[in-house]
Amino acid sequence: MNIIRNKKFDEERALYSSRDIMLTDCSFDGEADGESALKESSDVTVDRCFCNLRYPFWHDKNLRIINTEMTSACRAALWYSENVVITDSKLHGIKALRECCKVNIEKCDIISPEFGWSVHDITIKDTSAESEYFMMRSSGLHFENVSLKGKYSFQYIENAVFENCKFDTKDAFWHGKNVTVKNSVIKGEYLAWYSDGLTLENCRIIGTQPFCYCKNLRLVNCEMIDTDLCFEKSDVEATVTTEIDSIKNPRSGRIFVKAVGNIIMDDENAAGEIIVGEKKLCPAGKDK
Repeated sequence: MNIIRNKKFDEERALYSSRDIMLTDCSFDGEADGESALKESSDVTVDRCFCNLRYPFWHDKNLRIINTEMTSACRAALWYSENVVITDSKLHGIKALRECCKVNIEKCDIISPEFGWSVHDITIKDTSAESEYFMMRSSGLHFENVSLKGKYSFQYIENAVFENCKFDTKDAFWHGKNVTVKNSVIKGEYLAWYSDGLTLENCRIIGTQPFCYCKNLRLVNCEMIDTDLCFEKSDVEATVTTEIDSIKNPRSGRIFVKAVGNIIMDDENAAGEIIVGEKKLCPAGKDK
């Protein structure tokens, strides 16, 4: 392995197509303002480096990034790369990760609008993130102990598992398929509309109008706080351990709930059953 220490690079494609190298205490910065420093490289380790220029890691294979800062000027840092490990690093540039596969991120700080689009097979652990349109159209996600502050998160994702996470986001999981969320807190508006195959276990759900137009929706021992107009036109099996403010026109299935403030059943196609405490309500909303 070629080890490069304490060097500064600012030229265009400064280390283009490098093989089997390790960069330690280096910086990608300077007046030349060159892009694509390590484009089309493989078997690269980057440790304690400073990345302040655009597009440093495109079309790379077997890339390891450790204790490294990618600043807000480091735009679109990782695209089209495969077998990537990022630990103890800052990803602060817009569109920091896109069109990559087999990615592992751990103990990182992400501040990156439009992060993680069309990424496949990604694991993120013990990480904080701030992003708009987070992880859109990605698949094969496994998140553990991740905190997110976002706006339109996890749209069109497929085959994902989230455990012990905290999400504060305007909405999330729209059009998601085969998604499981366990032991997590999700705060936002209009959660998971148009999703198919979403399961939430032991979660706390906070915010208005969740779970509308859903297919194959399952809630297992979940809390729902400040949630109104829930489950509209959804196929749902749910056990909710708290009071729901209001439920509106579930299409099919059964909802077991501790208490509910208001039940709205004014759609003739709404056939979902609602069981409040020990009292079962038929689809017309009458005691049964």
